[in-house]
Amino acid sequence: MSGFDKVVSSYSEAMEGLQDGMTIIAGGFGLCGIPEGLIAQIKTMGTRNLTVVSNNCGVDDFGLGILLEDKQISKMVSSYVGENALFEQQLLSGELEVELTPQGTLAEKMRAGGAGIPAFYTATGYGTPVGEGKETKVFDGRPYILEESIRGDFAIVRAWKADKYGNCIYRHTAQNFNPMAATAGKITVVEAEEIVEPSELEPSQIHTPGIYVNRVIQGSFEKRIERRVVAKEA
Repeated sequence: MSGFDKVVSSYSEAMEGLQDGMTIIAGGFGLCGIPEGLIAQIKTMGTRNLTVVSNNCGVDDFGLGILLEDKQISKMVSSYVGENALFEQQLLSGELEVELTPQGTLAEKMRAGGAGIPAFYTATGYGTPVGEGKETKVFDGRPYILEESIRGDFAIVRAWKADKYGNCIYRHTAQNFNPMAATAGKITVVEAEEIVEPSELEPSQIHTPGIYVNRVIQGSFEKRIERRVVAKEA
């Protein structure tokens, strides 16, 4: 990697600098648009006591769920956790701290963190356990709670296409949390389905500008289906 070229050749280089106790912000929704290889590299590294911020924690044997097997995650900040039995087990046993966050609030926490906004007011969660202990304020007669933004030591995201300068395009629903997560890391690593030359991406189609990205790696993806639903035969 030299000059403006941010492409790295190995997953170990992509995640270089990750240490115990760090915070990782991960893009993806369920198993859609997740950086599979980067997650696998974290497992290989054996990094522990991690705080992971992501919509959910994958499933038992795929996605972020594989990091639960060796108890590498000590805290999850998530909005949905219903597809992972090991997650449930560790939560109920007290081995895993979980901060449940409304989905829109979680997305805004990432976006605000990337925009340099330390906190914001939202009506979501007011009057529920989510709002307990948080500062409240009334705007136009409606109460709001103060939510702090999130920044991570690392952000790991998946792109459909990325150029060598780190400009990214996400495909369809794989956009989900990836654009917000990409802006919120001190070090942002993109795992791309395809890496192209800078001139090959239409500037108006870019979702994440390369200024937010530190490293890019070519990925190979399984694209597993989280829950298969088929229609019954007539």
